[in-house]
Amino acid sequence: MDLPPGCMVSEKQCQKVCKLKKSLYGLKQSPRAWFGRFTKSMRAFGYRQSNSDHTLFLKKQHGKITALIVYVDDMVVTGNDPEERKALQNYLSREFEMKDLGPLKYFLGIEVSRSKDGLKLCIEPNQVSTDKGRYQRLVGRLMYLAHTRLDLAYALSVVSQYMHNPGEQHMNAVMRILRYLKNAPGKGILFAKNVNHQSIEVYTDVDWAGAVDDRRSTSGYFTFVGGNLMTWKSKKQNVVARSSVEAEFRGMTLGFCEALWLRLLLQDLGYLSRQPIRLFCDNKAACDIAHNPVQHDRTKHVEVDRFFIKEKLDDKIVELPKIRSEDQLADILTNAVSSQVFSKFLDKLGMCDIYAPT
Repeated sequence: MDLPPGCMVSEKQCQKVCKLKKSLYGLKQSPRAWFGRFTKSMRAFGYRQSNSDHTLFLKKQHGKITALIVYVDDMVVTGNDPEERKALQNYLSREFEMKDLGPLKYFLGIEVSRSKDGLKLCIEPNQVSTDKGRYQRLVGRLMYLAHTRLDLAYALSVVSQYMHNPGEQHMNAVMRILRYLKNAPGKGILFAKNVNHQSIEVYTDVDWAGAVDDRRSTSGYFTFVGGNLMTWKSKKQNVVARSSVEAEFRGMTLGFCEALWLRLLLQDLGYLSRQPIRLFCDNKAACDIAHNPVQHDRTKHVEVDRFFIKEKLDDKIVELPKIRSEDQLADILTNAVSSQVFSKFLDKLGMCDIYAPT
């Protein structure tokens, strides 16, 4: 680096370099240094870093809990101990230059509104860009928008596959998504008030060999905690499945691993769940083979996933209730459905208009 203006050195020191004692803003090691400094301060104040999410810091005392989650330099503090929250804010104000923005209204572009029913999360769609690379930027913005718009998950999983070589039909598909957004710009997720924070449910579904280009299957899952939707994913599988059972096992394992992570996160928050995770899969053959290790002829090539599910079934960590295909919510994450089915499932998933009168 160049010497700062006004710094005078002798001729003997002209060939020397500067050693930084502090990380400067803009250098690639700055984020790591900042987070290390922040973590050290939080631990010094008695907070514990979560093992499930390293950006989450927790403090439990006198039967109450306070949580802080950080993204770069944006923080959200919550909990049922008002005195500890105030003490934490005062401590952070002394340690760092920070501003208290009051009750949470916006975080990373996500709008938060409160009502008598609970919390509603929504992201406002940005205006359309017309510069070079339009398709990539549009899909990138839509993917960020999908953090609160689960109704876009399957469509975006399809159009995002053509980021490097988009055609006219792919741009038309993106425009159709935008027209859909224009008709419902304020849709978001409702987190209803619920005291049962220990129940975890997963809906998994697979569209076997549905991709015309390479005949790979598409997996999708929804996870619920206490009846409220937490996470979801629609993703094409990495390999071609030779049978629908093989594809279903991979989809079940994907959703179940997400539920296990949620269980560990709840444990960090002080909610030790003793209820088994309810995994809903509408493929009867996959459920039967998971319960019965004798029927393995069709699943020799997915034995790892099969034994993983079977082990958790034996340990009473998971159960596989029966569900009809017409009630499988994850169906909208793996293939296109009729508008009536789509609207019905969105209502069940807790999607609502954030601007609708209550």
